[in-house]
Amino acid sequence: MVAGFSGPVAGIVQESAEGAKLYFDAINAQGGVKGQTIELVTQDDKYTPANAAAAAKTLAGQGVLALMLSRGTGPTEALLPVLKENKLPLLAPATGAISLRDPVQPWVYHLRASHQKEAERAVRHLAGIGVKRITIVQVNDDFGNDAGKGAIKGLDDMKLRALSHLRFDRNKPDLAPTMQAITKAGIEAIVLIGPGYAVVEGINALRAAGSTAHVATLSNNASSDFVKQLGENARGTVVTQLFPYERSTANPMVREALGLAKAAGKSELTPAQLEGFAAAKLVVETLKRVNGKEITREGFVKALDGARIDLGGLQIHYTDKDHNGLEFTDVSIVGPDGKFWR
Repeated sequence: MVAGFSGPVAGIVQESAEGAKLYFDAINAQGGVKGQTIELVTQDDKYTPANAAAAAKTLAGQGVLALMLSRGTGPTEALLPVLKENKLPLLAPATGAISLRDPVQPWVYHLRASHQKEAERAVRHLAGIGVKRITIVQVNDDFGNDAGKGAIKGLDDMKLRALSHLRFDRNKPDLAPTMQAITKAGIEAIVLIGPGYAVVEGINALRAAGSTAHVATLSNNASSDFVKQLGENARGTVVTQLFPYERSTANPMVREALGLAKAAGKSELTPAQLEGFAAAKLVVETLKRVNGKEITREGFVKALDGARIDLGGLQIHYTDKDHNGLEFTDVSIVGPDGKFWR
């Protein structure tokens, strides 16, 4: 697992790794797969593309079977040459970038839905509660542009238009003036697309300006760390989700995850932990489908291609022309207790 274990996304990365380890530990306790246990090896890319590529080369040289749960569009795109050179599959990258999906990247197997799909879902939610005066505020990079297109499509589908579409610099968001202007304009809701630190700055600036506008952001901010950084200002924030409700035992995968969590002394799961758990299940179910006793990268990829996998109420079917995984999207709202409620 190559991801930003330090830096701006450390909280959500750590949570996803915890979820993956929860499932791997349970499988290892049962003897592993084909008589082999599974080791989750991690490398910190500090959320930078250059570090991600270097870390992936290191792991490839060590003979790892696959990569999983990379985070961020830039760092994940930096992995592509390494994947190709080493015929190394990447499963469940925590990015919904269209650049990694169309055209199909032969070594990348997605689990979560795209940025565009979840941005559309956020807008549909806002329109559904009667909001009409909506603005889009996005980071000015590939991630922001990608998700911004989804937000615009969502508005078009609901026969609405953004009152404004604003962009900010990833490294220096400086969102206070933007939020003051939005407050003066009487905007009812903001679709705020960006990395966690920028969205936290934006929401705090919005509330400091006196606005009570709804704020919707994407699942890259669905972590307990994001809520902690916002404090009281987190309450009421709409956050899209790409997996079933982590408290709903009606879903078989969630029921299984909660059971293992409680057995390990944890009372609940976060959305990011559930994503990590689902990614680990995808790895294990693929391992079970490898022909023969010897598990190789080639055999693992063959098992993925054409596979129909049930993760527990979530169906995955990869083909040579479609590595998209799930299309599931939902919305949650941060409650007064700091938890994501649906």
